[in-house]
Amino acid sequence: MHPPPASRICTRVPALLALLAGLTSALGFAPLQWWPVTLAALALWLWVVHQAPTLKAALWRSWLFGVAHFTIGNNWIQHAFDFQDRMPPALGYVAVVGLALYLAIYPMLAGGIAWKLGRRSGRPDLAYVAIAAAAWIATEYARAIVFTGYAWNPIGVIWVPTPLRGLATITGTYTLSGLTVLLSGTILLAPTRVRRTGVLAVFALLMGWFLWRGDTPARIAATPDAPRVRVVQPNFPQEAVRSPGYDQRLLERQIELSGTPGRAPRLIVWPEGTVNYYLEDGYPPEWYDAPPALLRARIASILGPRDVALVGGTALNFDPRSQLTGAGNSVFALTPDTRIAGRYDKAHLVPGGEYLPLRSILQPLGLSRLVMGDIDFAPGPGPATLTLPGFGQVGMQICYEIIFSGQVVDRAHRPAFLFNPSNDAWFGTWGPPQHLAQARLRATEEGLPILRATPTGISAVIDASGALVATIPAGRADAIEVPLPAPHAPTLFARVGNWMALLAIVLLCGLAIAIRRRAR
Repeated sequence: MHPPPASRICTRVPALLALLAGLTSALGFAPLQWWPVTLAALALWLWVVHQAPTLKAALWRSWLFGVAHFTIGNNWIQHAFDFQDRMPPALGYVAVVGLALYLAIYPMLAGGIAWKLGRRSGRPDLAYVAIAAAAWIATEYARAIVFTGYAWNPIGVIWVPTPLRGLATITGTYTLSGLTVLLSGTILLAPTRVRRTGVLAVFALLMGWFLWRGDTPARIAATPDAPRVRVVQPNFPQEAVRSPGYDQRLLERQIELSGTPGRAPRLIVWPEGTVNYYLEDGYPPEWYDAPPALLRARIASILGPRDVALVGGTALNFDPRSQLTGAGNSVFALTPDTRIAGRYDKAHLVPGGEYLPLRSILQPLGLSRLVMGDIDFAPGPGPATLTLPGFGQVGMQICYEIIFSGQVVDRAHRPAFLFNPSNDAWFGTWGPPQHLAQARLRATEEGLPILRATPTGISAVIDASGALVATIPAGRADAIEVPLPAPHAPTLFARVGNWMALLAIVLLCGLAIAIRRRAR
């Protein structure tokens, strides 16, 4: 046998390095949170792209990086198929890789832009790294909006367990991601191998220090009469959904965990979709399994005179002929007098999970089996603020709505806190801590506390700096009751939003142009 030509080896090694960089870059996300590894992996990606002989090679290497990165980061998606009776669980692995093949387009574009506009012969320089950072910001933002967006795990979320997450109050998530790429480039800019090794050693020491230090929960000083929040986690796994008496047992478990009234007013929050009976009046009689007034009274029985409950359930929409037209993934605000004081309908629905896109085309192909029901959820109008008696204004973001930076608050009616009910029982072991990390980044960006209630964990109270006040770990039936954290003044990002991303792109490109002109 003849050895492979040297040209073929030279082609394969950078491709393998790109795959390695992509695989290791995802280790900075929860639950591992090895963020220095992500920094080193991004530096390796920057290097293999810079060394590409052609634009085509740079695009290919960046796409391979993205495929590996998103396959590891989104591995939890497979777990959702374990509960889909109409689809084989093995298809979940295909779905993870298939999604990664698409999502890899965005780092591919970032790498292509960096190579085309920033690369010069020789070693990578600051201008190249700045262009790569600007391209990453632009493409990561595009990933969050194209085809309704998939903003899961932006690179900037690796900083959540560190004090550097505080930069998000100014930069927002996408600019923070770009600055992360810029920081990774400093490894390449160190002029000697000894110095590059030194930079990596510093990153490793910092990782060890943060892992040892942990994330200290915030402390809240409050008077005995100050409003309190009680987060309920019933710990009913997804596989129990079809067991006999599930709906009633789940309702009673949540009522039991909601505790009893005390001196202070309580805001009791339940997870997404865990009241499987219809709470609103006015539906055609055949839709009710139990009278809604009695169900509301049963829940209200746990409330003191100044308490309010936020419960996740389903709303139905009917036309004038009483024909069902759609459903809402909703949160209902219940008061002690059994009144529904407000309702929020999820606006950012999951394609293929809560509705079937292009139903007239895809349903005949059998793809309606992807969605759980026979009818699509209908989207609500967008971020909304409800006024709760005794608790002020609360913003609502159901489940993965919370991952969309700059899209979680009604800026005309800024709330005092956000409620983020979710059903993370679908998300395996990696999904829930990743979801929590992204919620913490939203709290930091907006300067608002966030209450998270999930059926199986991780439920949490997050303060306005993104610190964890209290949590319930996965797999435990429990409740936490703490004083309601106070909001911060609106952050710079809360005022400006994702215009900060555009400003960062302009500044980074300007820096690259200035460096190039100076070099001439």
